[in-house]
Amino acid sequence: MLNHAGHPVRRAKLRHYLMCPPTYFDVAYSINPWMDPSGHMDHALAVRQWSGLVDAYRSTGHRVDLLEPLPGLPDMVFAANGATVVDGRTLPAKFANPEREAEAAIHAAWHQRNGILYGGGAAQPAVAVNEAEGDFAVLSRSILAGYGFRTTPEAHRELATLTGREVISLELVDPRLFHLDLALAVLDDERDHIAYYPDAFSKGSRRLLAGLFPDALIASELDAYAFGLNTVSDGLHVFIPAGARQLREGLAAAGYWPISVDLSELIKGGGGVKCCTQEIRPARNTRATSVGLAPLLPDERVERPAPFRLRASEEDSSFQRDVREEHHIRRAGASS
Repeated sequence: MLNHAGHPVRRAKLRHYLMCPPTYFDVAYSINPWMDPSGHMDHALAVRQWSGLVDAYRSTGHRVDLLEPLPGLPDMVFAANGATVVDGRTLPAKFANPEREAEAAIHAAWHQRNGILYGGGAAQPAVAVNEAEGDFAVLSRSILAGYGFRTTPEAHRELATLTGREVISLELVDPRLFHLDLALAVLDDERDHIAYYPDAFSKGSRRLLAGLFPDALIASELDAYAFGLNTVSDGLHVFIPAGARQLREGLAAAGYWPISVDLSELIKGGGGVKCCTQEIRPARNTRATSVGLAPLLPDERVERPAPFRLRASEEDSSFQRDVREEHHIRRAGASS
């Protein structure tokens, strides 16, 4: 089914996320080009911004479980790097930098304890260096995998063996976009619709992406460097860092509902929306549930809802402001 603009009607699917509060978040060292230990970081603001993201997920129906943060591990807030879960099978991370090595065992232990929630089995330690969803993007039947700065090609083969899925390797060449989730975003993991920034990839990988995804949204350098591709999508709602205005417009034109989230303090650590969000994809016998439909016609009557209630967000945060501006939900029963 297509909407008035010729795009597929977008459907949201309930998701299960694992996140870690930024209780001990700090820019205490530099392991990527965004980190400057001499710069100012407002910890209280970082906590409020992260809480706003959690509330955005929960307000749109998604489950968020929390991993307990530990002192001495300031990057635990970037939970996407801790493990990859596909069809209930878990590959824990094996970090490239010693500053984050201890996080892998913490994630593995959580999945060992909680795998029953999603049909998971034992989480075996990783052999090759991989930074989990930082470099793995899961599609309907295959997985896109980045290499060049952190995750190794050997880890791609390890993930393919674990999941039984085709893993497509993509070479990253821009040091500022050192993870795949800074250069590419999965927007619809059922129709395999993506967005990406071509210059983040080698020439061969650009050709591969263009051939596999001719309908992809192409991000600009400005949007990529604003962490615009470090997004999370449920198939309809796209939770996107506040600075990526051009990409946000492209998403809306393609039938998605962009929800801007201000994570400016966490970006100082090199992570945005996706970096904070590990998705737990259950075993295949678990039914997914649709939670919404995008509007079909531009002239349908819509009603602006009251702003979502956020527990700890700024008074005029980008999330609240853009929900009021963009997230128009049809009044229940208006079309019946």
